[in-house]
Amino acid sequence: MTTDSRTHTPTAPRSAASADEAASPTPTGPIPVPPGGAPRLDVELVSEALLGRWAETRRDARERAARPEMHRPLDASVAEHRERVFGQLQTLAEEQVSLPMLPEHLGGPNDNGANVAGFEELVVADPSLQIKAGVQWGLFTSAIVQLGDEEQQKAWVPSAMSLETPGAFAMTEIGHGSDVQSLATTATFDPEGGKDGEWVIHTPFRAAWKDYLGNAAIHARAATVFARLITNGVDHGVHCFYVPVRDAEGNLLPGVASEDDGEKGGLNGIDNGRLAFDHVRVPRRNLLNRYGDVAPDGTYSSPIESPGRRFFTMIGTLVQGRVSLDGSAIRASQLALHIAITYATQRRQFTAADPTRETVLMDYQAHLHRLLPKLAATYAGAFAHEQLLQAFDDVFSGREDTPEAREDLETLAATLKPTSTRLALDTIQECREACGGSGFMAENQLVGLHQDLDVYATFEGDNTILLQLVAKRLLSDYTSELKNVDRAGIGRFIAQRAEVLAKRHTPWARLGQSVADRGNARRAFDSMRQAEFQEEMLADRARIKVEEVALALRGAARMSPADAAAEVNKHQVEMLDAARAHADLVRWRAFTAGIETLEEEGSKAVLTDVRDLFGLTAINDDLAWFLLSGMISTQRGRQIEGDLRRLLWRLRPHVLDLVAAFDIRPGHVRAPIALGGEQQRQDEAAAYFRAQRARNDAPVSEKALRDRAKKAARARR
Repeated sequence: MTTDSRTHTPTAPRSAASADEAASPTPTGPIPVPPGGAPRLDVELVSEALLGRWAETRRDARERAARPEMHRPLDASVAEHRERVFGQLQTLAEEQVSLPMLPEHLGGPNDNGANVAGFEELVVADPSLQIKAGVQWGLFTSAIVQLGDEEQQKAWVPSAMSLETPGAFAMTEIGHGSDVQSLATTATFDPEGGKDGEWVIHTPFRAAWKDYLGNAAIHARAATVFARLITNGVDHGVHCFYVPVRDAEGNLLPGVASEDDGEKGGLNGIDNGRLAFDHVRVPRRNLLNRYGDVAPDGTYSSPIESPGRRFFTMIGTLVQGRVSLDGSAIRASQLALHIAITYATQRRQFTAADPTRETVLMDYQAHLHRLLPKLAATYAGAFAHEQLLQAFDDVFSGREDTPEAREDLETLAATLKPTSTRLALDTIQECREACGGSGFMAENQLVGLHQDLDVYATFEGDNTILLQLVAKRLLSDYTSELKNVDRAGIGRFIAQRAEVLAKRHTPWARLGQSVADRGNARRAFDSMRQAEFQEEMLADRARIKVEEVALALRGAARMSPADAAAEVNKHQVEMLDAARAHADLVRWRAFTAGIETLEEEGSKAVLTDVRDLFGLTAINDDLAWFLLSGMISTQRGRQIEGDLRRLLWRLRPHVLDLVAAFDIRPGHVRAPIALGGEQQRQDEAAAYFRAQRARNDAPVSEKALRDRAKKAARARR
């Protein structure tokens, strides 16, 4: 594959904007060719940084994902796709790809970070395979490992790992969705049943059917079923039970009903379905009992006294689904950007800049504007995900498994999973459109990738619900700070904050900054490129948005539960906005920390430009709030768009290096437009027109003839 050197030669990077650049206008001509030998991004170094702690695991997983037998078929029926994916899953089981998740007493290395890192890479092979593997080992098997005791683990985990027992994760109900705490399926203890008591699993009405369950329609032989534990007439809340659902031949067991969800908008390699239970009996020991157990006489016991804390502790053990979706969404964004940017550096359209050669798409400002901010956000998300993955491994390995660490992990996962999955959908769609009609062809992957990732926004926690969880945690932390203030001080604190908030909404707070910046665009630009300025803006925005909601809700504590809920509901949109502001800050800080680990100056400088593009885009997207809050002067607000255009222009020569660092391999791409097909067409066309010009037999356009006639007429006058 050939590449036009003019569109790939990098410019000399640097860590801060120069005075000349700050004052210079945005270029309007062709991309200038920088002098030879200019510093550039070290692709191998940056790629290694993006691989993170589990680099070897990711490399092995990328080799696996590049194998043709692992790839998503383009023309298979739903039934064929399901069987293909199940066969692929058997291959993964034979290769023991999920062995790292197992603790030492089950024969594994207890390397949960490695397990998730490898799992995420499957998204570029076939998202259906990734999610089906996640159902089998990340949910069904993990529920046994995380919620069961050693005896239960040794009884059920080996067959789940080998795929002898395909499993379903039966949590979601049609009627309650993300509201797991309100599930209606019951597990009532019968002390007279069986040897030492039995559980009676029952679905009381249609809305309590378990739905959208991977493996449930065809393959599952057992399920980890979440149900309300009832014993001695007391409801102890939602617990998890191991329930066989089919025999070895695939026939449903007595009392178990199943329905096929049928064809979906994507992920059709997974046999999603529904399960219901009509007084199905299982032994007492089928309760996964790490956080709650029942004796043969029906006595309930738990190491966690509070029912609410017990529930959230149990659910928190399953956070790895959100962690893995965050990483796989970032990987999908990388794939889409690789396809679209590779195509855009080869595809040519219109001849305004050169009468004999059309302009490459990536040289158009609009193309830079639509793709590069997504590229910057993807880099930010990749560095943030590495921090999340390390936090996950610290907790699940047991090294830092404290209630506080688990709560922090859950909050970080709830922050990043909605952010990255939304980014993936927006990025894939933008890349599809940027590739024109070629992007709409199934063979070029983008349409299918968008279809498959669509549901990422609503499973493993609906994105809106997760952002509400983040907002509640931020508000809780803010309230905890107030608890350290005495009663008299609280009044003074609230009055002081109200005064500050009021001042932000007057022009006086902005006057000083405007005067300082007046007549000096360079000073405004330099300060906005400084890391301290960007962090201050993003941190203050996140803090103030939480603060404003907290102050608005300060009276809710004295209201009845119904009135308090109504009051919170009035501010739900502001809560979500605060959570998103928090997510921007988390990603910006992670990106900055990632840059600081690099030792090569050229790479640091290029990635600093990418980080600045991310930070200034986040500020510009919420510019109205910054202006109305007095955080940024009007002059600086006007300056940001120009600064962003300059950053796009600075990064233009580095785009192929930046996507090359993603380590997207030909076996991952499988899109002809990004594998040399477009470049071959362009080279063929260019050679044809060169030959015509050399022979001097090219047809003359009518417009050229008219222009010649006009010129001759003027000469005769």
